[in-house]
Amino acid sequence: MKFIAKTLAGLEPVLVEELKSLGAENAHPGKRAVFFEGDMEILYRANLELRTALRILVPISEFKVRNEDDLYHKIGKIDWSEYMSVDDTLAVDAVTTSEVIRHSKFAALRVKDAIVDQFRKKYGKRPDVNTEFPTLRLNLHVGDQDVTLALDSSGESLHKRGYRVDSVEAPINEVLAAGMILLSGWQCDSDFTDPMCGSGTLPIEAAMLAYNIAPQINRQNFGFMRWENFDKKLWEKVREEAVLGQVVFQHNIYASDIDFKAVNSVGYNLEKAGMEGKVQVTRERFENVLPRSESGILMMNPPYDERLELENVQDFYKGIGDTFKKNWAGHSAWIITSNLEAVKTVGLRPSRRIPLFNGKLECKFLKYDLYAGSKKVREERGEMKDERREMKDESGPIKADQAEVKNEKVSGDDDW
Repeated sequence: MKFIAKTLAGLEPVLVEELKSLGAENAHPGKRAVFFEGDMEILYRANLELRTALRILVPISEFKVRNEDDLYHKIGKIDWSEYMSVDDTLAVDAVTTSEVIRHSKFAALRVKDAIVDQFRKKYGKRPDVNTEFPTLRLNLHVGDQDVTLALDSSGESLHKRGYRVDSVEAPINEVLAAGMILLSGWQCDSDFTDPMCGSGTLPIEAAMLAYNIAPQINRQNFGFMRWENFDKKLWEKVREEAVLGQVVFQHNIYASDIDFKAVNSVGYNLEKAGMEGKVQVTRERFENVLPRSESGILMMNPPYDERLELENVQDFYKGIGDTFKKNWAGHSAWIITSNLEAVKTVGLRPSRRIPLFNGKLECKFLKYDLYAGSKKVREERGEMKDERREMKDESGPIKADQAEVKNEKVSGDDDW
């Protein structure tokens, strides 16, 4: 079977690797999507275990159209009794990047009309629409004259893990947080610290990765469960294997924030996720947070002065850089930000710059290598040469990602 996993712009490479690790075949990236092949077990595992996917789609028809009426007639030629009954409910999500059909909501309406009209002619009554919890959710993609119609096997977007019961302003998307951690190359072999944790999305996603907890392990409903071919025994096997695959993490995950409400939010969200004790949470100012080990990874989503205003954004980012240099030698630090002017005042040269989107904000995900000891000493030992060689090896795909993402106008699951 052929599948499409939708994702956020910039996360396609890590999603390809995730799918390969699940056993998917022929996984290759598109725009905000990865195309792959597999059986029903792969479909179930993809929904349960993928950290950087938004939806898993099953294409059922591909064709060309000239206009909205042409779309209506070609949808009407599909035998919809193979996929649903007249008593079932229906929802259609549409994305269009076409000059032929410009309005996604109207395209979705025409698809819905074609399906319900077919049932009305056959049975004298029509299925109802249920946008929240339908029996069958369809995904329509129109690019130029090319149409792909797919079944949505996920139902609700997979970024909804079910643990965010409380949040502060401007929380980061769970899929983006997981993607950042995977992009960083963290192998769960050291401590992970988020000193500006907000409602805790980054440390919670880090903990789920470190303990190998499937991100949807607590979810009760997926779209495929309402399909006629749902294999309950196979699903129970997949879920049981995911539970048995959890591991013990030998290091620590730390989360802190200056805001009392944020610290409380992390506690509530950890409890909802069933992960109490897996993240150590404190209320502290960033400059007072000290590492508990000689090396590790530091990752944060500081305010950009966009949705959360800062009194002096340059001084704020300068303070981040000063604290990096003073307290965090020996660690790798990662920042995501859309404020590319302010981040220059960090005063350190990033060794990696990865373009990402946080909502519709175009961001850079920046890595800072915080050296223990002077560069001169490291140069004499030959360590700097090795690191420059690694950076040079990485520069090709990073530049390619930059070029691809730069041409995209928006992010999210708007396109694939």
